[in-house]
Amino acid sequence: MRSVNRRVFMKSTVAAGVAAVAGCRSTQAQAAEAKILFGICAGPDKADRLKAIGYDFIEGGVGGTFKPTMPDAEYEAELAKLKQSALPFQSCNGFIPSTYRLTGPETTHDTALEYAVTACRRADLLGVPYIVFGSGGARKMPEGFDAAKGRAQFIDFCRKLGDRIRDLKVTIVLEPLNKGETNLLNSVTEGISYVDEIDHPRIRLLADFYHMMKENEGPDAIRKAGARIRHCHIAELEGRKAPGTKGEDLSGYFKALRDVGYNGGVSCECGWPKQNVEEAWKKALETMRQQAGV
Repeated sequence: MRSVNRRVFMKSTVAAGVAAVAGCRSTQAQAAEAKILFGICAGPDKADRLKAIGYDFIEGGVGGTFKPTMPDAEYEAELAKLKQSALPFQSCNGFIPSTYRLTGPETTHDTALEYAVTACRRADLLGVPYIVFGSGGARKMPEGFDAAKGRAQFIDFCRKLGDRIRDLKVTIVLEPLNKGETNLLNSVTEGISYVDEIDHPRIRLLADFYHMMKENEGPDAIRKAGARIRHCHIAELEGRKAPGTKGEDLSGYFKALRDVGYNGGVSCECGWPKQNVEEAWKKALETMRQQAGV
């Protein structure tokens, strides 16, 4: 009897060891496959200088880049200019203006949806793969409004939008914002539940290191979110300055991205000095590369 138990024990121990090694190799493989691109939230007028420094992309603003209220015929000339940018647009932010209401007793989903779909159509024409859905003002719930109802309204809007853009090569990434900016969707952990409930291939998640730190959310949230994360923002916590300004260590967030095999962009969404901005761009890129281990 003891001999049988010993054989069973040995087999289970070996199996556990093999599984552990396989898991370790899987994690190492994911980290090896990770490829992080670095960009800055800026217009195409800065693309030449950013490219020379070594950046991979720019992140524009939806209003200025896609001009959703402009008729299509007029936008053709704008599109032609944008296609001449020295760097590609990996993403655009500032999605839904605060003049639209996505939650509350009187929503404007229909008009907001048309605005959003126009922006996405034009993103597709320009080859922009991601649109950042922050829009804290548009999604903010009125004081005293039922939180569960506000969540349901936002999820309903996202599902409708996803269906309207299903055939486009554009993905919406929900951006959790700190509680000082909005009262709906404030953490990556919360974002996981939103993305899962929306359950649409065109709706995914963004991780903003600055907002995560404001909400005391550590890198493990990125590991939990995994492949749901398709784009990232970065800034130091103090003053929302560029990486390298105060020397804050954000390497833990980059390690989490590597651990989940993240392949995508990290945009500097931060303040820049009025003088010697190119030096600040260089320092930010050097800092990000160092902390990302690339």
